[in-house]
Amino acid sequence: MHELELHTELTQLNRERLAPAQPTEDWRTALAREHAWRTRELEFLEDELAALRPRASQAPRTSRAFVAWFEDLKATGPGQGDPLFPWLATTADASAMRWFMKQEVSGEAGFEDLVALTQIRMPEQTKLELARNYWDELGRGHPRGMHGPMLHRLAQALELDALDVPIVWEALALANVSAGLAANRRYAYQAIGALGVVELTAPGRAVMVNQGLKRCGLDAHARQYFALHATLDIKHSEAWNREILISLIDAQPEVAPLIAEGALARLEAGRRCFERYRRELAVAASRQAA
Repeated sequence: MHELELHTELTQLNRERLAPAQPTEDWRTALAREHAWRTRELEFLEDELAALRPRASQAPRTSRAFVAWFEDLKATGPGQGDPLFPWLATTADASAMRWFMKQEVSGEAGFEDLVALTQIRMPEQTKLELARNYWDELGRGHPRGMHGPMLHRLAQALELDALDVPIVWEALALANVSAGLAANRRYAYQAIGALGVVELTAPGRAVMVNQGLKRCGLDAHARQYFALHATLDIKHSEAWNREILISLIDAQPEVAPLIAEGALARLEAGRRCFERYRRELAVAASRQAA
């Protein structure tokens, strides 16, 4: 199956299984369709994780050493230091920024919902830290501080609904990796790694995206999503590593390579996105120059 077809199906799977719905009479048909989609999802996730397992197996099994290995992914993980982001910060025009943001919004899986799924039946200390993270994502009870609506306000300011461009399969795959790990309890520890590595690596990229949006004329209110993530995620990452990774691995050293697999899978999906974005934006820039 072609990648775009696969990830379009998996996007629909995640939309249908996670969105509130009402009972229908054709539940058998819906269940059969979901079974086919979930089979393809597990095949995709297993292939992704298998390719990264040799590197993940090298992660330490003691908690402090693992956290050092994990934090080093900020420099050595797939996709880190990609030249896309300095270019967005200093050079990209408004058209390029809109195209980039269209892809990013389409590839957003809803971090707070994935945290909520991941915390189910986790040990007490892990559950509490995930709850604190979730509460921050929800603006600590204040609607204007909710992260999801912040991203929606940015999309509105950029008029992304009016931008008719195809969404690349790599952006869909980025969301499908994160959602697939969180929605399948067999990958609960991989989900911990994937979400934790987002908190670890996102702030540096958020700073540069925020700079690019500001340079292209967006006001501070529209840029609030990236301005907040440039600072808040640093504190989230420190707490994640201290309260979640250390406690889980102290209790069960055997989960360390599973957490590592999830982190590497999320970074690898990001790397694919960044490379595809650079190719697409280079083509667009060359056409404008001509």
